[in-house]
Amino acid sequence: MKILHRLLDIHKINGAYPAIGLTIGNFDGVHLGHRELLKKIKRDCKSKNLLFVVVTFIPHPQKILHPEKEHFLINSYEHRRKLLKSLGVDVLVEMGFTRDFSTLSPERFLLDQLLIYPELRDFYLGYDFAFGANKQGDFDLVKDLCRPLQIEVQIQPKFEFNGKVVSSSLIRDKVVTGKVDEVEELLARPFHLEGVVIKGEGRGKQIGFPTANIQVSSDLIVPQTGVYVTRTNRSGMTYNSITNIGKNPTFKDTNQIHVETHLFDFDIDIYGESLDIEFLLKLRDEKKFATVNDLIAQIKTDIIKAKEFLNNNNPLN
Repeated sequence: MKILHRLLDIHKINGAYPAIGLTIGNFDGVHLGHRELLKKIKRDCKSKNLLFVVVTFIPHPQKILHPEKEHFLINSYEHRRKLLKSLGVDVLVEMGFTRDFSTLSPERFLLDQLLIYPELRDFYLGYDFAFGANKQGDFDLVKDLCRPLQIEVQIQPKFEFNGKVVSSSLIRDKVVTGKVDEVEELLARPFHLEGVVIKGEGRGKQIGFPTANIQVSSDLIVPQTGVYVTRTNRSGMTYNSITNIGKNPTFKDTNQIHVETHLFDFDIDIYGESLDIEFLLKLRDEKKFATVNDLIAQIKTDIIKAKEFLNNNNPLN
C-alpha cells in the first residue's frame, strides 16, 4: 500500500494516472462496518481493474474542530494504516486537515481535492456520508457533480450487527464504559491500546507484581478505570497479562489516570519499549483498599480469574 498526501500524487507511483475507484472517510477503528464496506469496494475495483484508493485525514477532524477533546481515537494513525493495508487498499491518501481546510464548501472540496483526478471512474460512499463545512455535502451533491464527468457514484448500505448500526461512536461509548468484550465483536479483533513504557514509582515490584507503566498518547481513547484481562504484544512476542487503569487510590489521592500492565511470568527491564495491549474482559472496578495486604490478596485473585479466562479463551494456551 502506498501512502500519499494528495490524490494527484498517484501519478508519481508509475508515471501515469491509473484508473481508480475511490472512497473517503475517517475510518477510525476500521470496525465491522468499515470492513464490510472496504471489502465490497475492493472486490468491485478488482473486477473493473481499478486501483483501490482510500482518502482520509490527519489529524482526525475532531482534533481541529474540538481541540479540547482528548482520548478520542480508537486507533493510532499507524494502526489505521496497517488495518487498511490488510483489507487490500492500494493507495491511502492522508490529507492534512486544518482549520482552513474545514471551512471549504462541499463543492470546492470535491472539485479541488477529488474530482480533479483525471481517471476517477467510481466513487463509493458510505450510507451516512457527509462532508465539507458543517457537513453540508451529501450523496445528491456528489452525484450532481460527478454526472457530467461520467463518474459512477455508488452508495453503500448501512451495516448492522445484532440489530445495531456499527459505528465508531458506538465503539467509543463501549470502551469508556469498560465493555471491551463487546467492542471485540464490533471490531472483529480486541481493542488495542499502544504506548511506551516509562518509569513508575516501582510499587508493583515492591509488592511482588511488577508492572509496566504505559505512557499513552492523549489522542487515544482509554477504557473505563478498572482491572482487565489483557494480552500484551512486545517485539513480536505476545504475553498473557492483566492491566489496571486507574488512579492508584490505595497509595495516593490524584486525578491522574495510569495504565499499568503486569505480564505473567515476566521480569525484564523494558523501559522505553513500545507495548501494544489487547483488552479482552473487564474483571472489576478500581477500588481503594484499607491495607496493602488487602490489595495484594485482591491482585492474586485477579490473576487467578484472568488465567482461568485466558485458559478457556486464549489461543496462546
